[in-house]
Amino acid sequence: MNEQIDRIVETFEFFEDWDDRYNYMAELGQKLPAFPEADHLDDNKVHGCVSQVWITVRSQEQGGKVVLQFQGDSDTAIIKGIVAILLSIYSGKTAEQALEVDVDAIFERLGIFDHLSPNRHVGVYAMVEKFRALAGGERARLAA
Repeated sequence: MNEQIDRIVETFEFFEDWDDRYNYMAELGQKLPAFPEADHLDDNKVHGCVSQVWITVRSQEQGGKVVLQFQGDSDTAIIKGIVAILLSIYSGKTAEQALEVDVDAIFERLGIFDHLSPNRHVGVYAMVEKFRALAGGERARLAA
């Protein structure tokens, strides 16, 4: 994990009430950089999510290696907060590192799945699969 995720986990542990945690997730989503309107395309959309979610990836050279920089957006505050958490998890990693991430372990530490409806749970996994598909696509593109 990285420092940003550790901070999120520590903040989650600080809040005893799930309403406060939901508010914190919404704040994380509000802090995301603006998502370009031109990227609200069907190709960038996460299918299988009740909410509208879009995710994109770009590769960039950093410290002698190529890392992925993801960007995302949602039309729902809580889900946008989960997108922000996922962006923290996946961005700044190589494609190989992104594909090896154990999201379940991170979400277990956060306790998120215990407090999401089954539909939201399915949507989160759809988002994770989108991140993995984009990382796999970038890995293949960079290897070519």
